[in-house]
Amino acid sequence: MSVIEQQRRLAAAIRDDADASGLLAGEFATGLAVYRHAYRARLAEALADNYTVLARALGDDAFDALAQAYIAARPSRHPSIRWFGHALAEFMAQAGDDLVPHASLVDFAAMDWALRGAFDAAEAPLLQPATLAALGPDDWAGLVLHLHPSVRRVRLGHAIEPAWRLLREWAPESGDDQPELPEPAPHEHALLAWRQAGETRWRSLAPLEAALLGAVAAEAPFALLCERAAAELGDLDAAAPAVIGALQRWLADGLLRTA
Repeated sequence: MSVIEQQRRLAAAIRDDADASGLLAGEFATGLAVYRHAYRARLAEALADNYTVLARALGDDAFDALAQAYIAARPSRHPSIRWFGHALAEFMAQAGDDLVPHASLVDFAAMDWALRGAFDAAEAPLLQPATLAALGPDDWAGLVLHLHPSVRRVRLGHAIEPAWRLLREWAPESGDDQPELPEPAPHEHALLAWRQAGETRWRSLAPLEAALLGAVAAEAPFALLCERAAAELGDLDAAAPAVIGALQRWLADGLLRTA
């Protein structure tokens, strides 16, 4: 057996509990269990780092149980541990009550991941108001806007933002008890997360802005944005001012990049 094949089998034995017979002997075989435990512990730590607020909401024991179930069901396949856990919210949506005692916890996971993704996203030059001011009247209808790479739009099923904020601001290492949390009520809506000036930001979206940002993500031209606004508002005259107002806010928030 070549060295490379030995390395592959050892990695599979540690990562996937594959058969290691004939690969290790004596004290090395005993040490395999230690390596397996350490590997899973490191992955669980990575999940806790990526899902800080979710981990606080669940508590240490419940989060570790969730982490171990996820590790077993969705082994790490990405070269960077930073991206381990990308499907946790999806996994939680299919898990039972023993692992996910409240449906809103899926939304906590989705929000945590969106904000981490926004923080680590690529940089890009921001679209400047002066660029739009230089456009002629005939240029606006076909104008296509582009979202900054850090922009994340997430569909949530509960109003988790007040509880999420309390948990994010809580410092467990201070010894203070977990703050009393409002129970997230069912509420279908969109959440926006992005990075601005090196910091992650988020806000809940009203239906009109959520629809417009969806159209921007689909690279719809400005004229179609106005049509979408008219359909949402039921008022053609109010459509263009609404889109212009949204555009001004997007520019101020740094949500748009240059083409």
